[in-house]
Amino acid sequence: MTAVAAFTYPWDILGDPAAPARLRGIGADTAVLAAAYHSTTAITPRHPLHRVVHAPYSATYYPPGRERWGDAALRPVPQHWCGVADAYGHAARQLRDAGLDVHAWVVLAHNSRLARASPEHAVRNAYGDSLGWALCIAQPTVARYAATLAAEAAARPGTSGVELESAGWYGHAHLHAHDKTSGVGFREAGRYLLSLCFCHACRAGYARQGSHPGRLRVAVRDGLEPLWRGELGAPGEARDGDDWAAVQALLGAEEANATLRHRLTTAREFQGEVIAAVRAQAGPGFRVVLHADPVPYATGANPGVVIGEALAAADGVVVPAAAVPAALASHDGPLPPGAVVAANHQIVGRMGGRPDFTPPRGATEIRLYHPGLASGEDLRTAAGSVARYLASRGHREHGTVTERNSG
Repeated sequence: MTAVAAFTYPWDILGDPAAPARLRGIGADTAVLAAAYHSTTAITPRHPLHRVVHAPYSATYYPPGRERWGDAALRPVPQHWCGVADAYGHAARQLRDAGLDVHAWVVLAHNSRLARASPEHAVRNAYGDSLGWALCIAQPTVARYAATLAAEAAARPGTSGVELESAGWYGHAHLHAHDKTSGVGFREAGRYLLSLCFCHACRAGYARQGSHPGRLRVAVRDGLEPLWRGELGAPGEARDGDDWAAVQALLGAEEANATLRHRLTTAREFQGEVIAAVRAQAGPGFRVVLHADPVPYATGANPGVVIGEALAAADGVVVPAAAVPAALASHDGPLPPGAVVAANHQIVGRMGGRPDFTPPRGATEIRLYHPGLASGEDLRTAAGSVARYLASRGHREHGTVTERNSG
């Protein structure tokens, strides 16, 4: 049973016999191991063989099965930089041998390799720009790709769960490469408008929700225009740029609500298809959790969800630690039995994290992002935070048992 899970990359583990024990030493019982991940450059401060790893494109860390993918229009590309074809399998074996459970970390809609190679399947904004890092989940081809990828990762030997990142709308935020996009001060409302997709599938989706796609595109561009000009008085942005009222102020309430209905409906169907594929592959007892944001219109690595709907399909959600209270408050009634609401703690101080943390009340588990990137000082501090958490968790569980026995 997972209490503390640590994110890790195969290259953190391969070639470093001490890496699994190091995760155990900070209190982790589960490793969330990258099985399909986006491009990145990562530091490895304790690895005996290297200090920097460059993953130049979105890839799987195992060999994709030819029989599973056939002639699919979208298909994953395997990595070549870990020194072994099945990097996930080798790393997972090391982790299991050290007593850690292994969950596959699978990135779905965020894929710069595929979005750039097949721009017809990428998010296309109101200006006609193809977002070359974001696949559009409204397209059936993309949904089939994501479902096949998640099911394939779930089938990897010794894997007891999957954690699905970007399992929903990806957009303008959280880009790729050397991004030069901070010259305009977008807040969440502006990012939402700039992330709205106008591909053929999304235009049809807006029409089903009662919106005229052509007029909607004009409204989006008109709503964004004051932000391009840098006008501090842009509707909704100056005072309150991070709530749904700000989106409505920029776009108009009727049009804004139509876009959100389309996006929530599409995301629910997309997640349902992916999760069903995993269930069919893995069978009972296999855990499926979504990386999510309890703000329904959020875009990015943690796409916005309605928590109740997410928990009806998945076994749980992983949300930023600060968002746990909002996630619990947004859910009507008690959590389903066994449901996971995991608090994701960024423990790398130089990346804006806080290794000295206290998990929020109501979190059923915690995640650590990301021990392999952290300094030695951050790791020692995080280990102390985890120890306090486990001690308090044990106290609460003992108290619950005592109360039940006395009743």
